[in-house]
Amino acid sequence: MARPTRWVTETQAGHSEWYVDRFRAMAAEGADLTGEARLVDAMLPRQARVLDAGCGPGRTGAALYACGHHVVGVDADPVLIEAAIADHPGPTWLVADLTELDLAALGEPEPFDGAVLAGNVMLFLAAGTEQPVLARVGGHVGDDGFVIVGFDPGRELPLDEFDAAVDAAGLRVEHRFATWDLRAWHDDADFAVSVLRHR
Repeated sequence: MARPTRWVTETQAGHSEWYVDRFRAMAAEGADLTGEARLVDAMLPRQARVLDAGCGPGRTGAALYACGHHVVGVDADPVLIEAAIADHPGPTWLVADLTELDLAALGEPEPFDGAVLAGNVMLFLAAGTEQPVLARVGGHVGDDGFVIVGFDPGRELPLDEFDAAVDAAGLRVEHRFATWDLRAWHDDADFAVSVLRHR
């Protein structure tokens, strides 16, 4: 790993295991854990290739796989990838650092139709790595594809800094919403969902 992420430096020991247990409990209770996937699925052709970047224990990628897509999920945390493999067979789950992402070297050379960074992935990156992560993820998406990113802009990463990283990565903001169910963006929104395309 090039630089330790905030997921490593700003959480306590056992956080990954707690996170896995939390989402397993939510799933057992019937919580809606597929909102991000429903939006991504609506944007994709059938049987598309989808990159779940910062996939965690796999809830979004698993839902997209259930829709018939070919899913590759990537996370730097092996505990989360182990949980994804155990709980959600079908997708390809890989341990990899998003700042150095090279899926061709890991056996996935074909471009993706879309990529999703859900669950505040941007806020858990190492500070200052937002641009290389967006560039690496965007570089795995085909010319007509998209990258969709959701996070709380009131924590760690203001939107103007995110937008500067988007531009520096060779991408542009095509749409922005306040929620994954497409409520209109407004400056007081406590969440931002941004659809990015190649410039």
